[in-house]
This record gives sequence, structure tokens and C-alpha cells, in this order.
Amino acid sequence: MGDGVQVTGNARAIGILGGTFDPIHFGHLRLAEELAEALDIAQVRLIPAGHPPHRRRPRAGARHRLEMARLAIAGNPRFVLDEREIAKPGPSYSVDTLSALRAEMPEATPLVLFMGGDAFLGLNTWHQWQRLPDLAHLAVAHRPGFSLATWEDALPDVLRTLLSTHRCELADELLEKPAGRILLHSITQLDISASQIRARALRGKSLRYLLPDAVIAYIQENHLYV
Repeated sequence: MGDGVQVTGNARAIGILGGTFDPIHFGHLRLAEELAEALDIAQVRLIPAGHPPHRRRPRAGARHRLEMARLAIAGNPRFVLDEREIAKPGPSYSVDTLSALRAEMPEATPLVLFMGGDAFLGLNTWHQWQRLPDLAHLAVAHRPGFSLATWEDALPDVLRTLLSTHRCELADELLEKPAGRILLHSITQLDISASQIRARALRGKSLRYLLPDAVIAYIQENHLYV
């Protein structure tokens, strides 16, 4: 049970965090934990991308990234590893994953797609992005002291319109419906990136306190990122 705290929360709602996870690190895990806690969500699906269409080919193979995610969430009853994108041939599109999840769940189940503010800035480049609000809510994490006004000014017009028409202020509002709302929420800022970790690993530098010890051991045992 991890740190011994019993996880409670909305048993119907499902949080979703996708990503390349090359490798998964504390920035990913803390974002998922804090958004789930703020929204009172008892289950978060972590979904490693098999073939991410927006990025270069991952440095670690799909099975390595899946195993690192498995090790990273061990002991946290809130997190569940979902292997569907790893197993799927072809590009991993969020709209397809959300459509599949929606089909598997009772109609009224709130699905909440977790993402960072930087990811939302490029949302209009995602495959069939206009369909996302029909399939899930969006919970967008930002750092304390972050200027929302500056961030909103940087949004493409289509995303500024999306935010203005779908935004809600309270977590309770988000979970009243199965999809269609956007919540902005401040989380602890951890200045950690997967590219930084890969670069440190290549130079033989310490990875301690950037990602779970079990993931560090796996990287070293399998000679990843060298």
C-alpha cells in the first residue's frame, strides 16, 4: 500500500496519463498523484505510448518503457498500468485510446485526461483533437506562480476558444458529467525531464531522486540510454 495511506475517492471516475515514459520519472508520477487527489479520483491509468506520432522514436523499446512504468507505480494502489498502446500496431493516438476506454466503461463514467500546460499548448496538433472533449474531461496541471494570463495569451485561437467554452473552476463540476470540461490546477513543480535523465545516464551521472530507485536499477541492469 505504498506509504500506508488508504486511497479513497470517486470510484466511477478514471484518470488517464499517457506518455512516452522514456523513462518515467517523478515529474510524471507527481502530476498524476496530485491531479487525482485534487479530483478525488481513486484510479489513474498510466498508458505508455507504443509508437508516439508527435515525437522521435523512443530511445528505449516499448517493452522496456512498459516495465519501467510497472516498476515505478508498484505499491501505489491508485495507479494501474494499461498496456493497450504498447500492444497496438501503428501510431498511438489519444483519441483512439479514449474511444476504446469510453466503449469499455459505463456511459456515465467520467474520464479525465491528465496533461501539463505545455502539452495543452500544442493540443491542436493532435490527431482529431476536436473529438477529445466529447470523450473525456481535460485536467491541465501548471506550476505555482505560473502566469495563467501569459499562458492563455500563448494559446492558439482555437485552443483559447476551447478553453473559454469548456473551462470549469471546481473539481466537483468536472465529475458531474462524463466528459467535456477543462480544469486548470496548480501542482508541485518538479523540474525533471526524460531528456535530462537520458543525458545524465549517457554521461554516467547520478539519477538518484529523479526517478524511483527500482527504475534506476532497471536502466542500469539493461544498459539503457548509454
